[in-house]
Amino acid sequence: MKLSILDQSPIRVGGSAQQALNETIALAKLAEQLGYYRFWVSEHHSSEGLAGSSPEILITRLAAETSRIRIGSGGVMLPHYSPLKVAENFKVLEAMFPNRIDLGIGRAPGSDQLTAAALAYGNPYGSEYFPTKIADLQAFLLDQPTPTEAFRKVVCSPKIETQPEMWMLGSSEDSAHFAAKFGLPYSFAYFINADIRPDIFDIYRREFKPSAFCQEPRTSLGIFMLCTDTEAEAERLAKSRDLWYLRFAQQAGVPQIPSPEEGESYPYTPQEQAFINDNRRKMILGTPDKVAKKLRDIANTFETEELVTVCITHSFEARCRSYELLANEFQL
Repeated sequence: MKLSILDQSPIRVGGSAQQALNETIALAKLAEQLGYYRFWVSEHHSSEGLAGSSPEILITRLAAETSRIRIGSGGVMLPHYSPLKVAENFKVLEAMFPNRIDLGIGRAPGSDQLTAAALAYGNPYGSEYFPTKIADLQAFLLDQPTPTEAFRKVVCSPKIETQPEMWMLGSSEDSAHFAAKFGLPYSFAYFINADIRPDIFDIYRREFKPSAFCQEPRTSLGIFMLCTDTEAEAERLAKSRDLWYLRFAQQAGVPQIPSPEEGESYPYTPQEQAFINDNRRKMILGTPDKVAKKLRDIANTFETEELVTVCITHSFEARCRSYELLANEFQL
């Protein structure tokens, strides 16, 4: 089984966006040293707590700082953008770093609706355009005529010998159908939606149609994990994410990451505690042997060949330690 990383460039309380992005760069270098298979960065907007608003730019730096690990977007929120511009961005990346670039695309806004409208300013925005944009993006990447007739004479530059690996990302059943229809590998965000039906990948496999991007069904599961030396340390560090998630649910935008001490001292109401307890279902935390067993169990349940792990802690050192312990347990 492959282990990969999705990093969201979290900004801690008392920290800065510059610090968060530099930590993502350092983490990508560590991930390569530890033996992780790929390293993805996310796209979020109007966010106080997540610094990665432009994965294309961040990927360039990450790929330049590493030499073997695959680097990509987890993902580009395609409804905001022109398929031509996305294709050109990732063709340039692939030209500079051949056979190492992943283009993960998603449908979620990654922001509030007003920000989504600003990102798509001058272009129609809506989920109904998503399938057409996928088809046009694939055509531009392959130097083929686009399904959109008006764009069939457009040349997507540069022309390159290899193509980025294109993935469909999702957190609902709709994404499984899109991935199958367009012949794309499929990555499901379990850390967002832990209530999805366990046969989500079976749906994808049954409907899968081979394409130039993927000849056979391929899957990965995105899951939050926190790996620590002791159970007590895992529980202490998890208090930070607990409070962060509560604040995220209660206010507009994404807040900064509070410290574990702030999380421990927060006076949860019974309703808030119940909310936190429910969210813990999306998380795997504890010592390396415990975390590894749960990860293998969930991979077996969903019959997936790759796990894309997400870890957010207030301390960057704790985040690095978590990935180091997991890599050692899996003997990467």
